[in-house]
Amino acid sequence: MVNQKAGLLVACSMLLLSALSVCPWATANTVLENHLWRVELEPATLAIRVTPALRPTVQVSTGVAAHVVADLRETAHRVDWQWDDGAWTVSAELSQRDLVVSIKARALGELEFLKQPGSAMGRGLIWPLAEGHYVPAGDALWQEFLLRRGKINTTQDLSLPMWGVDHGEFALSWLMVNPYNNRLTFGADGRTLGLAASHEFTSLDPTSPLTFMLVFSEADLLAGAKRYRQWLIDNHRYESLDEKLLKTPEAAKLLGAPHVYLWGNGLLGRGDVQNWSTLLEQLRSKQPLAVELRGLLGAETLAMLDSATPPLNDYQKEALLRSLNSALNDKARQSWQISAQPDMQLLARRYGEIRDQVAEVFRGALIADPAQWGGALSLATLNQLRAANLPRLWLGLGDGWEGGLWHPEAVQAGVAAGYLLAPYDSYDTALAPTDDPDWATGHLGKNAHQNCAIVLKNGDLKSGFQETGYYTDPRCIRPLLEARIRAVQAKAGFNSWFLDVTATGMLFDSYRTGNTMTQDQNAAENAAAGRWINEVMRLPMGSESGNAVAAEGILFAHGMQTPVVGWDDDLRKNRTSPYYLGDWYPPEQPSVFFKAVPLKQPYRTVHFDPATRLPLYQAVFHGSVITTHHWLFDSLKLSNVRAHNELTQLLYNVPPLYHLSVATLKQRLPAIQHQDAFFRPLHQRLAMGALIDFRWLSDDRQVQQTVFSDGTRLIANFDSKVREAAGKAIAGNSIAAFGPDGKMTTFHIEID
Repeated sequence: MVNQKAGLLVACSMLLLSALSVCPWATANTVLENHLWRVELEPATLAIRVTPALRPTVQVSTGVAAHVVADLRETAHRVDWQWDDGAWTVSAELSQRDLVVSIKARALGELEFLKQPGSAMGRGLIWPLAEGHYVPAGDALWQEFLLRRGKINTTQDLSLPMWGVDHGEFALSWLMVNPYNNRLTFGADGRTLGLAASHEFTSLDPTSPLTFMLVFSEADLLAGAKRYRQWLIDNHRYESLDEKLLKTPEAAKLLGAPHVYLWGNGLLGRGDVQNWSTLLEQLRSKQPLAVELRGLLGAETLAMLDSATPPLNDYQKEALLRSLNSALNDKARQSWQISAQPDMQLLARRYGEIRDQVAEVFRGALIADPAQWGGALSLATLNQLRAANLPRLWLGLGDGWEGGLWHPEAVQAGVAAGYLLAPYDSYDTALAPTDDPDWATGHLGKNAHQNCAIVLKNGDLKSGFQETGYYTDPRCIRPLLEARIRAVQAKAGFNSWFLDVTATGMLFDSYRTGNTMTQDQNAAENAAAGRWINEVMRLPMGSESGNAVAAEGILFAHGMQTPVVGWDDDLRKNRTSPYYLGDWYPPEQPSVFFKAVPLKQPYRTVHFDPATRLPLYQAVFHGSVITTHHWLFDSLKLSNVRAHNELTQLLYNVPPLYHLSVATLKQRLPAIQHQDAFFRPLHQRLAMGALIDFRWLSDDRQVQQTVFSDGTRLIANFDSKVREAAGKAIAGNSIAAFGPDGKMTTFHIEID
């Protein structure tokens, strides 16, 4: 019977596509079935209809353009066939709740494999945008937002390589087992959205199959994420925090720790100048260091040196100190930024040498002990944080590792206080020697700029961040990464590390002759670098975003709870807009991080409406990767969604993130202390466990509950009014924690 069917398929495929309807087997569906559900496949188009037991049928894919089918073979739970004279080999296998489809290619190029119609969206789309969202069917705002996104990359644009649809009594989820080189595109389909998917088979790895799964589950919005977690475990791709702590013991300090970026980490702080008149005189002198620094000062500061007479006003003091710190950075960078291959030992040593010279030349103008110098990164700041009863903190230097080389005593004081201190570092863009000198981490030498760039299929080099420099092959850059981290850590004493971009899922195919690289290899190399930092250097390492394909090798990630929200001109360019996020100035307190602003639509609803948020990422990685907000959108940044944002962060049991400068320290400490008292003990207990359940406790979804593997329940009330849940009255804008022992603790969002 099978041979007869295959013969008919071959015969029918010779006819025009318009005549396919008269062919008895070319349009006949292949049926795979078990006690849970029935799956009907159309081999020519890969159209798929599913019927869960005692439930309605769903056309999950209407199929792609018809292919010529041959060599079709069936068993009870599996079917295999070929497309287009063997150009593609296709298989589909039903195993309990999973339909696994695999396509191998003899031909290269892009293949469309899925067309999910609008009718398959059911009640709503379960979508892994950052932490996760629920997109109600027919929601006009969401529909416009998703339609404008264009082609969606399943490694970079989705936090998890999966999505699902809610059908009320049951859920269906697509899981991209091969997450690389896939593109998803939304299209309007009636009152809701259709979704098309394609995959590129590249010359770099022609034998790698496209494999994806359709998963049937009972009514559970987290079912697809849970299935993905189990798939990772089954394939030895999941590493728990328990296992990670055995290899990186210092990472235990992440449990219960808020994440804080310090700004203004130059050599000198405002309080370090004890005599401004003397400082002016010394800067005007013929002493070689003073002459050299004057050559690096800006025009405004030079004019001030020519004309200013003591006493200086506050503006003059601020401008002079800012320009002097910039000049000192420039002087230190001159020793290594123009090198073809930077001497990392010289780089790490030079800042301390210059500090010693400054202490000698400007004796009398500055306080005598250089160990006491500094702005946000200083012994004074560390003492204030300790006095604020904040026993656990992750402290990152927002402007890179230079601050640690200027102030190793402050770093060491933070380590002694029990904190994790890390520089913001980057190796994904290699700059030319003449490019932006203030982007210190991107200067990896002329050799790296010329020889480590990603090579595109057309032979062009891949432009780096904001079209500056080139994006890099991590294999090529790895020796520089290891050398610089070793040298800087030895001098500064950091006990943690942060790598920009590495965990965003931004992966490349590189076609460099003789040294090609696939996206899979790119991801593996990024993970290997992270493991080296964690396990060899024993430095708890984190990165940006933490997307699933890049989650291996990291302990924490910034940008999953709140991602980068839009590149809208009102947010980024229009300085007169009330939504303008701010500038990267002044360097000691950039307004882009410190200025509180409201968030405009549609971003306000899309990213922060509690009724459409889901803890998808936490359902996979809580207990493996600790996530928080992107640094552009810290816990205090967005004024009109702050309460909902903070409640969601607590409900999902992930840490807050803040920015601190000398001027904002006292103002911001009370908010940090208030949340820390509730968050820290909970996170210390729950961080290594799984998030096992999420549900809405009210029809309007304003009352929500998460459950963790030890039995702890967190209930958040996003309404401003009191709501009842679990037999308790939950105040508006509040969250209640119910421990395994039944003990209840509460937290109320206090916003000025």
